[in-house]
Amino acid sequence: MDFTRGSPAPLSNGNGHYESSSSPSSFPSGFTKFNTALTAGLLNPMSPPPDRMTRSSPTLFEMMASEHDAQQQPKTQTQITIAAPNVAIPKVTAAQQQQQPAPVQDRQTAAMQRIADILGNRSPGNQFNDSSSSDVKLTLSSKDGISVSISVHRQILVAHSRFFAVKLSDRWAKQQKASGPYVVEIADCDDIEVYIETLRLMYSKDLRRRLMKEDVIKVLGILKVSAAIGFDAGVLSCLEYLEAAPWAEDEEEKVASLLSELRLEGVGAGEVLKRVSTEVNNGVEESSDNEEVLVKLLHVVLEGKDEKARREMKGLVAKMLRESAASHTSLRKESLYAACEGCLQLLHTHFLQAASGNLKDVAQIARQADNLHWLLDIMIDRQIAEEFLKTWASQTELSEAHSKIPAVHRYEISRVTARLFVGVGKGQMLASKEARCMLLQTWLVPFYDDFGWMRRGHKGLDRHLIEEGLSNTILTLPLSWQQDILLAWFDRFLNSGEDCPNIQRGFEIWWRRAFWRRSGEQEKARSFRVVSASAENS
Repeated sequence: MDFTRGSPAPLSNGNGHYESSSSPSSFPSGFTKFNTALTAGLLNPMSPPPDRMTRSSPTLFEMMASEHDAQQQPKTQTQITIAAPNVAIPKVTAAQQQQQPAPVQDRQTAAMQRIADILGNRSPGNQFNDSSSSDVKLTLSSKDGISVSISVHRQILVAHSRFFAVKLSDRWAKQQKASGPYVVEIADCDDIEVYIETLRLMYSKDLRRRLMKEDVIKVLGILKVSAAIGFDAGVLSCLEYLEAAPWAEDEEEKVASLLSELRLEGVGAGEVLKRVSTEVNNGVEESSDNEEVLVKLLHVVLEGKDEKARREMKGLVAKMLRESAASHTSLRKESLYAACEGCLQLLHTHFLQAASGNLKDVAQIARQADNLHWLLDIMIDRQIAEEFLKTWASQTELSEAHSKIPAVHRYEISRVTARLFVGVGKGQMLASKEARCMLLQTWLVPFYDDFGWMRRGHKGLDRHLIEEGLSNTILTLPLSWQQDILLAWFDRFLNSGEDCPNIQRGFEIWWRRAFWRRSGEQEKARSFRVVSASAENS
C-alpha cells in the first residue's frame, strides 16, 4: 500500500526522524519498510507478508515510474478505473484470452460486473465514490489481476477505522497544503467486492439495515475485513446480523470457524456462538445439559399421545442419538436402561391386569411393548443390549399370563422377542449361552402363538429376517438343545402352517450336524481301522 501526495512527502523511518526523496525512482529505506509492512498487514491478516525482494503487485510509485513505458506497451492486467460514479469495464484482448482459461475469464467478468453494480448504485446524498468531494484516491488490486480505483474521504476513513486513523492522520496534517488527492493502494486483496462493501458501510447511517440485503457468506467476509481494519461499528453490526439471521447447515461451521479465528473481544461473538454451542458460557462446558435434554426428548416420545406424531419423532430422535453418539455427547447407558425399566413396569402392570380379566387399559400393552421395541433398537445400535436380553428372558410371570389375554391385545410383546432373536442371530449382541437358552424357554412358545397375528398386523414385518434370526439363535445352543427345540417346531409347523415361523433352514443344518456328519465321521473311523488292521497283517 502506497501513500503519495504530489511529490513524495517526508516519512518517518521508524525512529522519529524523517527522510525525503526528490524523485519517485529513489525511495528512502524507511519508506520502503513502511510500505512493505503496510501492504502485508492491511485487510489480509492471515496471509503471509510478501517477499522483501519481490512484490506480487507494483506500488503506486513503481506504477508512476513506469507510466511512460506502460503507455507504449499493451497492459497485461485486467483493470477497472472509476473516475466518477460511472464504471468503465475494459475489453479483454485476444492475447489475454489466450493467456487465461475461459473459467477464469468468466469469473473475472462476473466479479467486475458486480463491482460495477456496487459502485454505480449510490443513493442521493451519499458521498461514497464521489470524486468531486473526495480527498483520497483508493486503489484496490486483487491477486487475480483486477484493479479498482475509488474516491473516498479521509475524514470518514479515520473516524471509522483505527487502522486508517493511525496511518493517515499524521501524514495528512503534514501534507494538507499540497495539491492533488491523497493516494492509497491496497495490493493482494482477497476479495475486492467485499472490501468495497465494507468501505461503503462507513458511509451508511443504518448499518444493520444495509446488511439485511446481504447473505450470511457476504456478511462473514465483511466481518473479517472490518475486524482487520478496526472498523468496530462494522464488526458489531455484522455480529448483530449473524445473531439474528437464519443460517443454512453448511454455513454454521463457517460462522463458528471465522469467529474462533478472529477471537473477537466482547460479548457479541459469544452471543452468536450460543446458537450452535451450549459450551459458550464464561468458558465453562456444560455437558450435563446435553444429557438432560436427550433424556427429556426420550421421555416426551415415550409418553406422547398422538401415535402418528410419535412414529415420526421416534425416527428423528433415534437419528439424533446416533449422531450424538458419534460426538460423544449421547445418552448414558444408565439413562436408557432407566427408561426401559419404566416401560417394563407399566407393561407388567397392564399385562397382569388384562390377564385377570380387566381390559380397561389393555391398549397400554401394545403401547409399552412398542416403546420397548424402540428402546431395544437404540440399545442394539449402541451395542449395549445384552443386559436387556437377560431382563426380558427372566419375565416368566408375563410368559405364564400370556395365554390368558386375547391375541389381538398381546401380540405386540412378541415383536420385542422377535427383535432379540434377530439381534442374536445377526451377532448384534453377544449374550451368554444360559441367557440365550432362558430366552427361548420363556418366550418361544408365546412367540409361536403370536406369529400369525404379527404377520397379519404388521404389513412391513420382515418375516424372513425374523425366521433367519430365530434359526441362528437356536443353532448357537448345544446340539442336544437344538434337537429338542427343532423337533418340537417340526411338529408345530405341520399343524399350524403359515401361522408358525418357517425355520426349515435351521432344521436342515441341525440334521446335518447331528446325523450326516456323525455318520460320515464313523465311516472315516471304520475305514481307518480296517486299513490299520490290514497293515498289521501284512
